[in-house]
Amino acid sequence: MDGRPQVNLPLRGSMTAMVTPFRGGEVDYAAIQRLVDRQIQGGTDWLVPLGTTGETPTLTEEERARILEAVIARSSDRRPVMVGTGTNCTATTIEQTRRAAAMGADAALVVTPYYNRPPQEGLYRHFAAVADAVELPIVLYNVPARTGVCMSNDTIVRLRERHSNIVAVKDATGTVDAATDLLTRCDIAVLAGDDNLTWPMMALRAVGVVSVIGNLHPAWMKGLVAAALERDVATATSLHRKVCDLATAIAPFGPNPIPIKTAMAISGLIEDEFRLPLCSLGREDRAELERVLRRHEALEECAA
Repeated sequence: MDGRPQVNLPLRGSMTAMVTPFRGGEVDYAAIQRLVDRQIQGGTDWLVPLGTTGETPTLTEEERARILEAVIARSSDRRPVMVGTGTNCTATTIEQTRRAAAMGADAALVVTPYYNRPPQEGLYRHFAAVADAVELPIVLYNVPARTGVCMSNDTIVRLRERHSNIVAVKDATGTVDAATDLLTRCDIAVLAGDDNLTWPMMALRAVGVVSVIGNLHPAWMKGLVAAALERDVATATSLHRKVCDLATAIAPFGPNPIPIKTAMAISGLIEDEFRLPLCSLGREDRAELERVLRRHEALEECAA
């Protein structure tokens, strides 16, 4: 596959961590095309396939390649694409990041290695090796609740100082504490990784969000991020309440991406289908989630 040339694009704005739709046990590539169009129409600045929200651990290597190819082709240079390439094996992460670059991705989102829980020196060497292997912009992804390891700010600062293509960090630590310190220590761009902390993080000078809620309501997230970047406090605060309330309300229905994919299925955007070990909600929980969505007026713009 021929890659498109990478360009120097600002890593900022509203970015959606895209779900992977399935139909009959297979990846629904037609739905992916529709979802890409919907994201662009909603104002999303970056498309982010093949992350946690995309159920990437359950995808084959061929499916990963076809999904990335489909997203890049459908975006057709209308939006840049940041692809998740991180694994808990450094050699595999390098291979996947190189492949993403060759296929035309504009940046790589690289999660901290999960399960093996490396020390800070191991984290440094892992990300340094990936950055040295490619010219692609690298976004570090710090999500300790998922991976079992938290990358320290000392490690992030060290990586940024020594590797110019490590340009941003997605902070999904669940608090603003790390970002508060990091933003005073180096020039790395910080992206919120938790929808409910988008506005607080951006008030501290984060430059955007990699959003889950954006799958359902891209325009809400675009409006919130745009207002935050423009320091329109009234609008940002109003949209923050809307996004935060919805994100908080659907979270108890299961680990990501079960709540968001179920909400999208209720809205008629995708099939209600997952790959094991994830599974659909039971009938009563699904009905309750629909009531929650209606209570938060979160189905209206998706009904068509």
